[in-house]
Amino acid sequence: MPDSPLAQKTCTPCEGGTPALPEDAARQMMVQLDGWTLSDDRRSILKRFEFKGFAKPVELANLAAWLGNKQGHHPDIRFGWGYCEVSFTTHAAGGLTENDFICAARLDALLA
Repeated sequence: MPDSPLAQKTCTPCEGGTPALPEDAARQMMVQLDGWTLSDDRRSILKRFEFKGFAKPVELANLAAWLGNKQGHHPDIRFGWGYCEVSFTTHAAGGLTENDFICAARLDALLA
């Protein structure tokens, strides 16, 4: 969903005391994303990208890191031969905030 309204937004700085989204709000935001999954504890979202070889996963990891720096909201990234997993959570909130969904949508838009 590269046309997601979320992809047009920019992250806002989070500080301690920022509340995490309630579960129902997080589930409603999930429908705006394509291919992302909500963790069992509902504190993060994750997408696994699969490729042939090693160069593409490295490139995606670098792109996700660049986006995180640009938005001031940094993902957890795992990659290896044939895959790259990107996960967003808001550590300051102890769960998900709108920033996580914005970054996921922006990453998808960059890949569209």
